[in-house]
Amino acid sequence: MNDAGTAAPVAEGNSAAAIAKPEPSQPSSAPAKIRVTNLSFFYDEVQALFNNTIEIPDRHITALIGPSGCGKSTFLRALNRMNDEIPGTRVQGEVLLDGVDIYGPTCDKVILRRRVGMVFQRPNPFPKSIYENVAYGPRVHGEGRKSRLDEIVEHSLRRAALWDEVKDGLHKSAFDISGGQQQRLCIARVLAVEPEVLLMDEPCSALDPASTFRIEELMRELQKDIAIVIVTHNMQQAARVSDTTGFFLKGELLEVGPTLRIFSKPDDKRTEDYIQGRFG
Repeated sequence: MNDAGTAAPVAEGNSAAAIAKPEPSQPSSAPAKIRVTNLSFFYDEVQALFNNTIEIPDRHITALIGPSGCGKSTFLRALNRMNDEIPGTRVQGEVLLDGVDIYGPTCDKVILRRRVGMVFQRPNPFPKSIYENVAYGPRVHGEGRKSRLDEIVEHSLRRAALWDEVKDGLHKSAFDISGGQQQRLCIARVLAVEPEVLLMDEPCSALDPASTFRIEELMRELQKDIAIVIVTHNMQQAARVSDTTGFFLKGELLEVGPTLRIFSKPDDKRTEDYIQGRFG
């Protein structure tokens, strides 16, 4: 793939180690932020996920790869119950966030989605100003003090590496900035409510290489504080940014492990075939 996320296989004979980032400095025994056990998912009578189990470490980047339609995005949305908005869906299995089942009867979905935020494939800013996009979440959660909102907006835009580019135009429409800036604005909007996990569904697929680079730099910075799970079709991107990689095929998580190992010596031949571009 190119850096903007357009599909292209890793060429035969390329060294995976050459494109993979080094093993994470944090030990592999890092505490799990999310534990998924035997997760299955159904759209009415059609089963989309089959008994998937994975631990998502805190302050790590976990990449999910696999062909289109293999269940990656469905799995990602199951981690903050976004799939609940689709009529006729149901879940089997367990998803624990800090040891608490998010599908349990006491789970408040509003609080869950504050703790587990999501950034989508294409930038989706609200039809509001840059300032109001970022302030929206804190307002919904009860923050009404102008001085505090000003602090949150600046802090969130700084964390999203956007402040210096928009600080003199905070009251301009969010649609007046570039696509890459809009995507970072959407990340700032999520960060404004202080999430503990950030889900990213192909966040760079609609962006140019320069914007992709900025988002990847941002992910590495954010992982110092939060867990990140990214769905990507860009093999180079998965190798560059992630600590752990999971490979999905036909709704099943076939293999998961340290990114360097998955890209250099996967256990499953189908994982190797996909990474080398033999299918998908």
